[in-house]
Amino acid sequence: MMTAVARLSVVLVTDHFRSIARVVRHLGEQTIREQLELVIVCPSAGTLEPDEQALRGFGAVLTVETGTIHPMSAARAAGVRAATAPVLFLGETHSFPSPGFAASLLVRHSEPWDVVVPGLDNANMDGPLSWAAFLMDYGYWLRHLPEGETGFAPGWNVAYKRDALLELGARLDSALTSGDEVFSAFRARGRRFYFQPGAQIDHTNVSRSTKEWADERYLSGLLVGANRRRRWPMYRSVLYALASPLIPVVLLWRMAVPVRAALRNKRLPPFTVPALLAGLVVRTLGEVVGYLAGARADEVLRMEEYELHKLKYTAGTR
Repeated sequence: MMTAVARLSVVLVTDHFRSIARVVRHLGEQTIREQLELVIVCPSAGTLEPDEQALRGFGAVLTVETGTIHPMSAARAAGVRAATAPVLFLGETHSFPSPGFAASLLVRHSEPWDVVVPGLDNANMDGPLSWAAFLMDYGYWLRHLPEGETGFAPGWNVAYKRDALLELGARLDSALTSGDEVFSAFRARGRRFYFQPGAQIDHTNVSRSTKEWADERYLSGLLVGANRRRRWPMYRSVLYALASPLIPVVLLWRMAVPVRAALRNKRLPPFTVPALLAGLVVRTLGEVVGYLAGARADEVLRMEEYELHKLKYTAGTR
């Protein structure tokens, strides 16, 4: 039901409403909830079992049936195409926005930015594994860093001008996955990115066991390498694989600023930095395998299990 003109569409891919219930609750607390369009991408509306009470008050709620939500990149693309607001946010089952989040994003999108990255924080500050995973994935956009124009952004947990994404056409189905395909295309088109730490969102990270944590770190690198391998000429993938001993060094150097900011503003648990170093090595190993051999279908599904049900793999979430 439409109660107001939607200014921001939030796209969520899920297997069942219970997987996004907490996210929807946080979205329902937005100061401009009535201006939000919630786009739920799922295998079947008949098995979604939504909480109608939780969905009241949004400007619109759309359910997009895709038969399967795997691969999730194609499901995200279906949500993008179904959305009607001029700005859309690609959310996750385990990322929780603060009440002023949506309004803050729209302030920046009223300016000529094509991509606005929110300020991210750790939702489960339960130990070094969670912090290491968070810093590897989102440390560049830690909410304590200064706002301003930025040269890159994560693939999701990001607000886009919808028209900019739609310009990718059929390529969108494979682009909204791990790696840098969207932003390589955006940079080639002269698109501009802005970091808005005032739009805060808390991200949950795998931390329940070292085995699961290491598996997710490996898979995150694997899919980045595999997706680049799909787009790149073979010689370039081989060169990156040969240069792999430098990858952890380069990544750690890039992370120096966010790590210092986290140390200044947070009480990081002991062994966070060693866990970060270990995670970078494991991630690099996965990236090398991805460059040389690609990723198997079961490995993609294993990573998407973490993405859909990450709350199952945490030791605690605030």
